[in-house]
Amino acid sequence: MDPAAIDALVAEAMVAARGGDASGALALLRKAEAAAPGDPNLKMQQALVYRITGALPQAIAALDQALAIDPYNFLALLSKGAVLEKLSGDRAAARVYRHAIEIAPPDDKLPPHLATPLARARAVVDGVDEELENFLRGQIGPLTAAGGELAMNRLDEAIGVYAGRRKVYQQQPLLLHYPRLPALPFYPRDLFPWLRDLEAGTDDIRDELQAVLASRMDDFAPYIAFPPNVPVNQWEELNHSERWSSLFLWKDGLRQDAVCDSCPRTAALLESLPMADQEGFAPVAMFSALQPHTRIPAHTGSTNVRLITHLPLILPGPARFRVGNDMREWRMGEAWVFDDTIEHEAWNDADETRVILIFDIWNPYLEQGERELVKVLMEARNQFYAG
Repeated sequence: MDPAAIDALVAEAMVAARGGDASGALALLRKAEAAAPGDPNLKMQQALVYRITGALPQAIAALDQALAIDPYNFLALLSKGAVLEKLSGDRAAARVYRHAIEIAPPDDKLPPHLATPLARARAVVDGVDEELENFLRGQIGPLTAAGGELAMNRLDEAIGVYAGRRKVYQQQPLLLHYPRLPALPFYPRDLFPWLRDLEAGTDDIRDELQAVLASRMDDFAPYIAFPPNVPVNQWEELNHSERWSSLFLWKDGLRQDAVCDSCPRTAALLESLPMADQEGFAPVAMFSALQPHTRIPAHTGSTNVRLITHLPLILPGPARFRVGNDMREWRMGEAWVFDDTIEHEAWNDADETRVILIFDIWNPYLEQGERELVKVLMEARNQFYAG
């Protein structure tokens, strides 16, 4: 049969269905199907007739036949989810909607008439996932009283991932991945007893920082500064921008004597801590300034052999920090240690500039002998490319 004739049969069938003649509409569609067997669109048109007449189980059967022909038919999946939502409720619909969402075209390529159904599918899936997460937490709640901080953090994230509400974040170092080190967004404080000494020095460090800001603010330089021939990716907005600037006390393993001499108590305190020590790489220590209402986009660091310490010094208002699934706010007098090879980002939501102290330390799970081997390994790579 000529394709135009098939289209005419489909059009006639839809007129009949909307006029209440379901049997006549289905007869026309079966005639079209006899001429074009294996066309999933004709099965979907049958499903539409059943939906119009309220025969929802038959609509599901027709959509299943369409999906048997083409399992990746986005419109068939979206339609089946909508029918299941009416027939069996959100939980049954969510299982199908989830597959439709996974294969949905990008929003800028989505046909306009499908925007609302797709938004509904996402809302149903989000709602069911939230219900599941709350149910899981309710079931397991009485069992959590004996767990420690690390165990509770793991459980909390596991429930979110299991319910589909959180992503799985892996270590993604840009330079060196050292195997079998824990992938912990924020490390437990009890691994770093020296954090108390660092926090106790907050006032001294802030006083020296204030003097530096008054006399050497011009020495703060954009933290992101790509040369013209390098792709900037997510850094386009901050590239060569003073919205995120830094002043280094140590940079790529070299002590910045002029800055350290301006901040002698800060430098002495840092030298007393287990900063990473890798020629050409570490330690790195700096004052990091983020201007008002500025976001540092999601990114990862160079290697998991070292961790990053933050100490807030100037917090004029709310300022947030995310590592993986963990979102925290800086608080004066409270430092933390995190793995920057896990995706992280920061926001300064305040109306004034936020400044923190940042420095790197050895990963405590590396043995002393491993540290020396890592030094040799990373230096050897530099030698290889320098030659």
